[in-house]
Amino acid sequence: MNLDELKKTDIWQLYEKGLNYLRMYNVFSDTDLNYRMYSGSQWEGAIIDGIEKAQYNFIETIVNHKVSTINQNYYAINFSSENFEEKEFRKIAEKTCELLNRKAAKVWEKDQMDMKVRTITDDAAINDEGIIYVDYDEETQSPVNEILSKNDVQYGNEQSSDIQSQPYIIISKRRPVIEIQELARKNGVSEEELLHIFGDNNTQEQPGVDSKYEKDDMCTVVTKMWKEKGTVWYAMATKCVDIKKDTDTELHYYPLDHFIWKEKRGWSRGEGEVRALIPNQLELNKTLARMLLSVKQCAYPQKVANVEKISNPDALGQVGGLIKTRNGATVDDVSKIFSIVQPASMSTDVSKVINDLISITRDLKNSGDLATGGVNPEDASGRAILAVQQASQQPLTKQSTALKQFIEGIARIWLDMWTVYTPNGMKLEDEKLDELTGETTTELVDIPAPVLENLRGTVKIDITPKGAFDRYAQELSLENLLKGGYFNSQRVGELRIYAEALPDDSTMPKQKLLDICDKIEEEQQKIMQSRMEAQLMQQRVNQFLMQDPDAQANQIGDYVDSQNMIQQTNDNQALQ
Repeated sequence: MNLDELKKTDIWQLYEKGLNYLRMYNVFSDTDLNYRMYSGSQWEGAIIDGIEKAQYNFIETIVNHKVSTINQNYYAINFSSENFEEKEFRKIAEKTCELLNRKAAKVWEKDQMDMKVRTITDDAAINDEGIIYVDYDEETQSPVNEILSKNDVQYGNEQSSDIQSQPYIIISKRRPVIEIQELARKNGVSEEELLHIFGDNNTQEQPGVDSKYEKDDMCTVVTKMWKEKGTVWYAMATKCVDIKKDTDTELHYYPLDHFIWKEKRGWSRGEGEVRALIPNQLELNKTLARMLLSVKQCAYPQKVANVEKISNPDALGQVGGLIKTRNGATVDDVSKIFSIVQPASMSTDVSKVINDLISITRDLKNSGDLATGGVNPEDASGRAILAVQQASQQPLTKQSTALKQFIEGIARIWLDMWTVYTPNGMKLEDEKLDELTGETTTELVDIPAPVLENLRGTVKIDITPKGAFDRYAQELSLENLLKGGYFNSQRVGELRIYAEALPDDSTMPKQKLLDICDKIEEEQQKIMQSRMEAQLMQQRVNQFLMQDPDAQANQIGDYVDSQNMIQQTNDNQALQ
């Protein structure tokens, strides 16, 4: 079989065109460089002798600080319905959204989305862009979220960062040949064509040094997604074989979203933190290496000896060693036989340059000691520390807002999948309160497909800060509310107004306060209902006592007869 005679698939040709475009912008080489600089492999390729490859890696410190800052929140997906026309549908829509919120929270926890979001923000800060792809598990009716490398995704319009407006998206993956052949066989590819799926060494664009060396036979499979008549279509192919023909997913959103660290005009991938820091980091490393070389050569006393007049020159390197002269040499003038050259002093400018490179670079990137929490907690209150940190975090407002929008995009994809991929409806967990026992049980509720279709759901992300000083401020604020009596049933209205007025990203736990208000009002309604029932019973007792004895006897007789009839009915049902 002559491999050169095999015709390339249309998707593969489009994929190669995208590779050439990304190579022109050094996307693949920059990816390796950015991750090397972040991880500390900053001397790679340098051929030097006699100099230690020392470094102060401030790139990692800056990136870790900024990524941690924008991840200092808990995120909760909150679905709501935009179907306002059907008034009788509103209650059903609200209950469905409540159950979907519970389902989304469960998927978020089960799929470890907090860790995946942290990884994606790491990718964006280091290498401009973090990408997530959402698949769907029909058995569990749950989205499956996979992190992709920037190198493995191509956009039809590389000048636009708006994913949903892309004319097409291409995703490439390296997978075992056997696995791809089996996938092709399930999709009706002939055995003859399966022979054209073979291993290759197209690993040059894979991120990282280790990923360029594979143990088993692997090949690249390419998936193209595009929108046609309002829905997302896809096709899959290798270099020479079409695995999946054009297929309508019926989804309205691309099952892919990305988080870019900072917008870059005319470029879909954005701009990260590392690239601009590399020149300063390299200059710092070189200056540090020169300083250490100078210290090694000049900072220690040097011994000078006339070895022709010393019989045991090895003793010169021994502490307290006895130096013996030879050929009758006298020791009246030791300096003629042995001397020590004092070390030269090093300019203080070297240390100043090193310190300035680190401190000024960190300050310019808003990652100095003040921003990273270099405040003694014993010298300031929790609120004061929180205020200082929040002020220093203002430059990261764009990243925090973009991260919130990124999570909203994921939630929209989830809702789209639940609507499209559950034609027979879906089962959602609901909690029921047993009024007799007071216990809460979980049961499955069937949600018909038309309900999801008519929902016209939108997404809002609830944000709760989770930093150490944020939690301290929350506890202090809640304690003040407790002391002020705002958890009393008489003041629950004031508490609700206060909670609703709070911004979504407030340090105060807004959603928890609203839940507390609901609980207090529910308990209050139960108490009022019990009181009304007690008053009604008392009225009946008073009416009974005001009647004459004959009327009382007749009423008691009627009650006894009714009870006997009920008992007889129960006995008959038991016999049957």
